[in-house]
Amino acid sequence: MSEHFFPQLLKVEALAPYRLRTIWNTGEVLEVDVGPVLRSHPSLAPILNEATFSRAHLSEWGRAVEWFDAEFGQDNVYAWAKEQSGQASHEMFDSWIHRNKLSLTKAAEALGISRRMASYYRTANKPIPRTIWLACLGWEATRPEPGALPRSLVSSSSK
Repeated sequence: MSEHFFPQLLKVEALAPYRLRTIWNTGEVLEVDVGPVLRSHPSLAPILNEATFSRAHLSEWGRAVEWFDAEFGQDNVYAWAKEQSGQASHEMFDSWIHRNKLSLTKAAEALGISRRMASYYRTANKPIPRTIWLACLGWEATRPEPGALPRSLVSSSSK
Protein backbone atom coordinates (compact mmCIF):
# COMPACT_ATOMS: atom_id res chain seq x y z
CA MET A 1 0.00 0.00 0.00
CA SER A 2 1.36 3.42 -0.92
CA GLU A 3 2.68 5.54 1.94
CA HIS A 4 1.42 8.58 0.07
CA PHE A 5 -2.21 7.64 0.48
CA PHE A 6 -3.02 5.37 3.37
CA PRO A 7 -3.01 6.67 6.97
CA GLN A 8 0.00 5.40 8.90
CA LEU A 9 -0.29 3.81 12.30
CA LEU A 10 2.05 5.61 14.71
CA LYS A 11 1.27 3.98 18.04
CA VAL A 12 -0.84 1.18 19.46
CA GLU A 13 -1.79 0.46 23.06
CA ALA A 14 -3.58 -2.64 24.33
CA LEU A 15 -6.64 -1.95 26.46
CA ALA A 16 -8.69 -4.56 28.28
CA PRO A 17 -10.60 -6.55 27.09
CA TYR A 18 -9.41 -6.92 23.48
CA ARG A 19 -9.53 -3.24 22.64
CA LEU A 20 -6.72 -1.29 21.04
CA ARG A 21 -6.11 2.44 21.17
CA THR A 22 -4.52 3.48 17.89
CA ILE A 23 -2.86 6.76 16.98
CA TRP A 24 -2.59 7.70 13.29
CA ASN A 25 -0.57 10.23 11.32
CA THR A 26 -3.89 11.90 10.47
CA GLY A 27 -4.15 13.01 14.10
CA GLU A 28 -6.95 10.53 14.78
CA VAL A 29 -6.97 8.53 17.98
CA LEU A 30 -9.28 5.57 17.44
CA GLU A 31 -10.23 2.64 19.65
CA VAL A 32 -11.07 -0.68 18.08
CA ASP A 33 -12.50 -3.89 19.54
CA VAL A 34 -10.62 -6.79 17.92
CA GLY A 35 -12.27 -9.45 20.12
CA PRO A 36 -14.72 -10.62 17.43
CA VAL A 37 -11.88 -11.12 14.93
CA LEU A 38 -9.75 -12.96 17.48
CA ARG A 39 -12.64 -15.27 18.36
CA SER A 40 -13.52 -16.00 14.73
CA HIS A 41 -10.13 -17.43 13.73
CA PRO A 42 -8.85 -20.44 15.69
CA SER A 43 -5.25 -19.59 14.76
CA LEU A 44 -5.62 -16.30 16.69
CA ALA A 45 -6.96 -17.93 19.88
CA PRO A 46 -3.61 -17.60 21.74
CA ILE A 47 -3.98 -13.81 21.57
CA LEU A 48 -7.16 -14.11 23.68
CA ASN A 49 -4.86 -14.74 26.65
CA GLU A 50 -4.80 -11.40 28.52
CA ALA A 51 -1.04 -11.44 29.06
CA THR A 52 -0.45 -12.12 25.37
CA PHE A 53 -2.97 -9.50 24.25
CA SER A 54 -1.33 -6.88 26.45
CA ARG A 55 1.89 -7.27 24.43
CA ALA A 56 0.35 -5.72 21.29
CA HIS A 57 2.89 -3.51 19.55
CA LEU A 58 3.72 -1.99 16.18
CA SER A 59 5.46 -4.37 13.81
CA GLU A 60 9.08 -3.71 12.90
CA TRP A 61 8.15 -1.56 9.90
CA GLY A 62 5.12 0.02 11.59
CA ARG A 63 2.62 -1.36 9.11
CA ALA A 64 0.75 -3.68 11.47
CA VAL A 65 -0.32 -4.41 15.03
CA GLU A 66 1.66 -7.45 16.08
CA TRP A 67 1.75 -10.19 18.70
CA PHE A 68 4.42 -12.90 18.53
CA ASP A 69 3.96 -14.20 14.94
CA ALA A 70 0.39 -12.95 14.31
CA GLU A 71 -0.55 -9.50 13.11
CA PHE A 72 -3.37 -7.27 11.86
CA GLY A 73 -2.55 -4.98 8.95
CA GLN A 74 -2.98 -1.28 9.63
CA ASP A 75 -5.52 -0.93 6.80
CA ASN A 76 -7.82 -3.48 8.46
CA VAL A 77 -7.38 -1.95 11.92
CA TYR A 78 -8.15 1.50 10.52
CA ALA A 79 -11.31 0.27 8.76
CA TRP A 80 -12.54 -1.61 11.84
CA ALA A 81 -11.97 1.42 14.05
CA LYS A 82 -13.78 3.78 11.66
CA GLU A 83 -16.75 1.41 11.33
CA GLN A 84 -16.98 0.81 15.09
CA SER A 85 -17.04 4.57 15.67
CA GLY A 86 -20.04 4.90 13.33
CA GLN A 87 -18.18 6.15 10.27
CA ALA A 88 -17.88 4.75 6.75
CA SER A 89 -14.55 3.11 6.01
CA HIS A 90 -12.51 2.81 2.85
CA GLU A 91 -13.29 -0.93 2.90
CA MET A 92 -17.04 -0.20 2.91
CA PHE A 93 -16.61 2.19 -0.04
CA ASP A 94 -14.49 -0.32 -1.96
CA SER A 95 -17.04 -3.09 -1.27
CA TRP A 96 -19.82 -0.82 -2.58
CA ILE A 97 -17.87 -0.24 -5.81
CA HIS A 98 -17.24 -3.97 -6.31
CA ARG A 99 -20.72 -5.07 -5.26
CA ASN A 100 -22.22 -2.76 -7.88
CA LYS A 101 -19.63 -3.65 -10.54
CA LEU A 102 -18.54 -0.03 -10.95
CA SER A 103 -15.22 1.32 -12.11
CA LEU A 104 -13.76 4.16 -10.09
CA THR A 105 -14.86 6.55 -12.85
CA LYS A 106 -18.43 5.19 -12.89
CA ALA A 107 -18.61 5.32 -9.09
CA ALA A 108 -17.54 8.97 -9.15
CA GLU A 109 -20.12 9.77 -11.84
CA ALA A 110 -22.85 7.98 -9.87
CA LEU A 111 -22.09 10.09 -6.79
CA GLY A 112 -21.49 13.37 -8.61
CA ILE A 113 -17.91 13.68 -7.37
CA SER A 114 -14.53 13.74 -9.07
CA ARG A 115 -12.68 10.52 -9.82
CA ARG A 116 -9.83 11.83 -7.67
CA MET A 117 -12.14 12.25 -4.66
CA ALA A 118 -13.54 8.74 -5.17
CA SER A 119 -9.94 7.49 -5.21
CA TYR A 120 -9.21 9.38 -1.98
CA TYR A 121 -12.19 7.70 -0.31
CA ARG A 122 -11.18 4.27 -1.61
CA THR A 123 -7.61 4.62 -0.30
CA ALA A 124 -8.57 6.26 3.03
CA ASN A 125 -6.70 9.42 2.06
CA LYS A 126 -9.82 11.43 2.93
CA PRO A 127 -12.60 10.57 5.37
CA ILE A 128 -15.86 9.56 3.73
CA PRO A 129 -18.57 12.09 4.61
CA ARG A 130 -21.81 10.64 5.92
CA THR A 131 -23.64 12.23 2.98
CA ILE A 132 -21.44 10.37 0.49
CA TRP A 133 -22.04 7.04 2.21
CA LEU A 134 -25.79 7.69 2.28
CA ALA A 135 -25.60 8.58 -1.43
CA CYS A 136 -23.86 5.23 -2.06
CA LEU A 137 -26.68 3.39 -0.33
CA GLY A 138 -29.32 5.46 -2.14
CA TRP A 139 -27.70 4.81 -5.50
CA GLU A 140 -27.59 1.10 -4.75
CA ALA A 141 -31.25 1.10 -3.72
CA THR A 142 -32.42 2.88 -6.88
CA ARG A 143 -29.80 1.95 -9.50
CA PRO A 144 -30.66 4.90 -11.73
CA GLU A 145 -29.95 4.97 -15.44
CA PRO A 146 -26.67 6.71 -16.34
CA GLY A 147 -27.09 10.48 -16.20
CA ALA A 148 -30.52 10.24 -14.54
CA LEU A 149 -31.74 10.83 -11.02
CA PRO A 150 -34.61 8.81 -9.57
CA ARG A 151 -37.63 10.76 -8.38
CA SER A 152 -38.56 8.22 -5.69
CA LEU A 153 -37.71 4.84 -4.29
CA VAL A 154 -39.45 1.82 -5.66
CA SER A 155 -41.78 0.76 -2.87
CA SER A 156 -42.35 -2.86 -1.97
CA SER A 157 -46.09 -2.40 -2.59
CA SER A 158 -45.54 -1.41 -6.22
CA LYS A 159 -43.46 -4.50 -7.04
